Amino acid sequence: MEHGRINPAQTLAAQGITGAEVYCNQNEAALMEAALLRGEGRLGLGGVLHVATGRHTGRSPKDKFVTRSATTEDTIWWEANGSMPPEGFARLKADMIAHAGGLDLFVQDLHAGADPALQVNVRMVTELAWHALFIRHLLRRPTADEIDAFVPEFTLLNLPGFKADPERHGCRSETVIAFDFDERLVLIAGTEYAGENKKAVFTLLNYLLPAQGVMPMHCSANHAPGNPVDAAVFFGLSGTGKTTLSADPSRVLIGDDEHGWSDRGIFNFEGGCYAKTINLSAEAEPGIHATTRRFATVIENMVHDEETLEIDFADDSLTANTRCAYPLEAIDNASDTGMAGHPKNIVMLTCDAFGVLPPIARLTPAQAMYHFLSGFTAKVAGTERGVTEPEPTFSTCFGAPFMPRRPEIYGALLREKMTTHGATSWLVNTGWSGGAYGTGRRMPIAVTRALLSAALDGTLAEGRFRKDPFFGFEVPVDVEGVDPAILDPRRTWADPGAYDAQAHRLVGMFSDNFEQYLPFIDEDVRAAAIG
Repeated sequence: MEHGRINPAQTLAAQGITGAEVYCNQNEAALMEAALLRGEGRLGLGGVLHVATGRHTGRSPKDKFVTRSATTEDTIWWEANGSMPPEGFARLKADMIAHAGGLDLFVQDLHAGADPALQVNVRMVTELAWHALFIRHLLRRPTADEIDAFVPEFTLLNLPGFKADPERHGCRSETVIAFDFDERLVLIAGTEYAGENKKAVFTLLNYLLPAQGVMPMHCSANHAPGNPVDAAVFFGLSGTGKTTLSADPSRVLIGDDEHGWSDRGIFNFEGGCYAKTINLSAEAEPGIHATTRRFATVIENMVHDEETLEIDFADDSLTANTRCAYPLEAIDNASDTGMAGHPKNIVMLTCDAFGVLPPIARLTPAQAMYHFLSGFTAKVAGTERGVTEPEPTFSTCFGAPFMPRRPEIYGALLREKMTTHGATSWLVNTGWSGGAYGTGRRMPIAVTRALLSAALDGTLAEGRFRKDPFFGFEVPVDVEGVDPAILDPRRTWADPGAYDAQAHRLVGMFSDNFEQYLPFIDEDVRAAAIG
């Protein structure tokens, strides 16, 4: 039996799922009610839904696979994406369909992409009401007329209660995230972590859009108030300040995580946010904090007092990867359209725990491609077991786990669009100055904000620059309101010779990492390579 205005049960039956109780496109209130009645979560202050995801409190990148076929053989970056034989996917599909028969299934029909000309219709089918609520927040909800005419282009079947069999299905463990681009189907099993749903859609778009000349980006984005042609994008790995710095109350937030760049401009892939909440404070991020008491916000793996229901934002006993999911309209300065013009500024954020990089540097398009392919940040001592000194992290395109195609394809798209539309690229270090982690100090947030403001309003580009002797990019010499010494990291070290040695060391790390891309890039990018 199906419940709702449309009849996706017919589509499910065509895929072999029969006997299920199907709940179609229920709204937030209905999904909240279902999740609570089914014991999937607990009602919290303000009407939020508290859920715990069990042993999976983050993504399982080693359990992600793509089916090999004539379509994918020469288009997938197999060095970074697991391979599943077609027969394994077929058995996995058949077994999951058999498991789904007789279950309660929650269906959400949604758009991925704010640009109507490029959006992809995604149907999610899941056995958890709260997963349906989560994806309803994170993707874009069609109008009533669009729902009546909705035809899914891709289907996500997510059954956390199903356990995969590595020998039978050609996977690694009981957990699996499997893509078949020919069948236009994604199968997810053995994990309740909701982020797998979001990133599965991102992976789909990262595969589909480059063939249309669209650059998919793991970035946040904003634009000047009343002026969507004055847009900026912010690339950055976890801990670099991507969400914090893009959520500038003086600018309009387009989105906090995933965007595309087409011939018409940039557009958000999503309709919501999946924000990290560990140590979240009302003072530092009032907009996000307010959502943790908003009706139907999904509060994931956050500890709360059993009697008062107050959330302990500092408690990481379940995981440091605590999250909340909410629709974008929950943020006061969010864009109504999720679209803007071509970005004038490309900001690449890095947290350099070696204390070497300047607080901001200007990049040529070739240098931007180099640093985009590098995707550098650094872990600091104490963040992970066994990390006793700064360690480099290179995640190509600032999102290697979500890139099904080779990185150079995305890098070339970025360089081409920057050159065509005249965007300026900036490398911003939110890490350490005056020494490495443990000796120096964290870059003052006031300095970072002042430099970003000058970059975005155009005044920084009009100033004087010097060429960095180690990395080759341009560094501003003086910026109003910023101590000139902090602009030259060598001057902030007590021992300039020690700085030189550390800089040479980091240059070597960049060079060693980049060797893997040299056979696939143009001569101008090779010339921009450091080391």
